[in-house]
Amino acid sequence: MKLISEVIGDLAAEFERHSITYQYTGAASLWIQGVEIPSPKSLDIVIQWDVLEKAYEMFRDYGVSEIAKTPAKAVFTFLKNEQEIRVICYYNTTVKTDPYRIAIPLESGEVWCRSLYSYLYDSELKPYKQAIQSYLLQQQRLFSSHNEIAWNQNNYTALVNRYGEPAEMARKIQQNPEWRLHPFYKYMGDVHGSKIVHLMGSNGIKAAALGLLGGNVTVVDFSAENAAYAKEIAKKAGISIEYLISDTLSIPAETAKGDYDIAFMELGVLHYYMDLHPLWEMVGRLLKQGGKFILHEFHPISTKLITSAGKKHKVTGNYFDPGIEQSVIAFSKHLSSEEQETLSKSMHRKWTLGEVLTSMAQSGLTLSVLEEEPNHKSHDIGLPKTYTVVACK
Repeated sequence: MKLISEVIGDLAAEFERHSITYQYTGAASLWIQGVEIPSPKSLDIVIQWDVLEKAYEMFRDYGVSEIAKTPAKAVFTFLKNEQEIRVICYYNTTVKTDPYRIAIPLESGEVWCRSLYSYLYDSELKPYKQAIQSYLLQQQRLFSSHNEIAWNQNNYTALVNRYGEPAEMARKIQQNPEWRLHPFYKYMGDVHGSKIVHLMGSNGIKAAALGLLGGNVTVVDFSAENAAYAKEIAKKAGISIEYLISDTLSIPAETAKGDYDIAFMELGVLHYYMDLHPLWEMVGRLLKQGGKFILHEFHPISTKLITSAGKKHKVTGNYFDPGIEQSVIAFSKHLSSEEQETLSKSMHRKWTLGEVLTSMAQSGLTLSVLEEEPNHKSHDIGLPKTYTVVACK
């Protein structure tokens, strides 16, 4: 009897030979992507509805069942090497443009299946939610370990090249701390005496600004070089901040004890997470009841879809792509070419706005604000650049 992976590969090759667009779905798609679930009893394959008859003829020699039709879909089944196969088409839907349709490499070749990230919206995958999130958490540990290495290479030098020596940066922050917190400071209110945590707080510039405004600030970030720069800024500014060198998902219980008034994150941080649910759950553990979470982030229209050069704009990306990307660390442009060559690349998972808000709501946070902010360059008028979300525990 053939292994299930061989059956999956054989069927995929058969669909490709006959130019039929398909994707494995349900438990089969999760199994293909490495989620730890029992071998699926049935391999479910979704095809384009207008090639149903063609697919049916393809598999006649396997003793296919009669086509069962409802107003919404049609299904036929057959056995291949004792494995049940279900071929499904949903009327008036297009398989090829399913936003979660992805290609997964197997030994036998590339196989199309529905991304496990569709569990955010797909009721069919709800029974597998825990298994999916366990798998993503395992991947996150590898993901974070890889990114931590990248962010601890020459970062202090890059920060000095970009912002100047800590004493110089401290003087600039002191001149106008509110400006350093634009445009989300308006959602914080009077921070004097507030207990605030800045997750993935990087270089400490925002923390220093909040400290100068009277906040009691803790920064959480896994970069020791970021911590060194941040602590020097705080010292030169005459304030005290606490800097916890830690992955955000590994914050110890003595820190995450539900007594923070405000938690916030900003600019270029969410793409370091394979799954957002554990992040929002950690935010919930940090905040006191009624506490406020503020997220200020780059808009996915600008990070996933559109590229611009001067007055020219191009749609070069796939807004819905759930894939993992590799790219150079953001600070690398502030290093010499020789230093850049030694850097590891970081791993990114870029999220749609819908995925961010849906996962946040599913994790128990109550959303009160979504403000989409424009790009202020004259030739980018009409395009969103960033957004701010405010949520409460």
